[in-house]
Amino acid sequence: MGLNEQQCAEIDAVLKTSLRRKFQEYNPEPASMPFHTRLLGKDRLALYSFIHSLSTNFGTTIFEPVAVTIAKQNYKNVRSHIAAGEYIYEAALGEIQKIIDGLTTATDMPNKIEEIAAIRAVCQAGTKRKVKPTMVDLYIEDYNGSQYLFDLKTAKPNAGGFREFKRTLLEWAATVLASNPKAKVNTLIAIPYNPYEPQPYNRWTMRGMLDLKNEIKVGDEFWDFLGGVGTYQDLLDCFERVGIELRDEIDRYFAKFTK
Repeated sequence: MGLNEQQCAEIDAVLKTSLRRKFQEYNPEPASMPFHTRLLGKDRLALYSFIHSLSTNFGTTIFEPVAVTIAKQNYKNVRSHIAAGEYIYEAALGEIQKIIDGLTTATDMPNKIEEIAAIRAVCQAGTKRKVKPTMVDLYIEDYNGSQYLFDLKTAKPNAGGFREFKRTLLEWAATVLASNPKAKVNTLIAIPYNPYEPQPYNRWTMRGMLDLKNEIKVGDEFWDFLGGVGTYQDLLDCFERVGIELRDEIDRYFAKFTK
């Protein structure tokens, strides 16, 4: 399946726009690094700083709009950076805390299907509480009514944050179910690429807190879910093509730092 010509053209436009906007807005920090500068050169230091700056917002400026471009061809409803909901019932909040406590103490093992069922059973019980959970990076609804709420993370998320990641996923489910107890809701972590390739993604830090089968998609698992088999490789080709096309423009931009 993969990407069609229209999708590739839209992705190319997203990448070019994002990179050129970054060129306009980027201003290297004025910190003096005399040893680094003399050893590596101003242009290389500027490039390193630029890449670091770009990487910090790659998710919102590139991965989110690219994901929307891919998914909207195959799904009924696709949106980015939205609120999952505004309310959770007290009984559901209590169930979420119970789940987190069980996982934290290793009394329970993560099982997303059972966890959603437990929250669903009490999703409208008790007092309704207004909440403000983390924004959903990518929302997808398929033609069968199943909803997928993704939290896009960096390639190597902080292992110490997985408990809060888990809470976010459970709270998203609870807010959706608070409005519609029969909703077919799935909440997941998405990691856009595997930094350990060609080795499998190192998931051991997540084991014990996340359901690895039902709660996380990495690299081609994520992109092929959005666009079909072959999407991940097609997407890499898009990035490479744009990089080649803009190479002279990129070189000219960093050449000014040699002065």
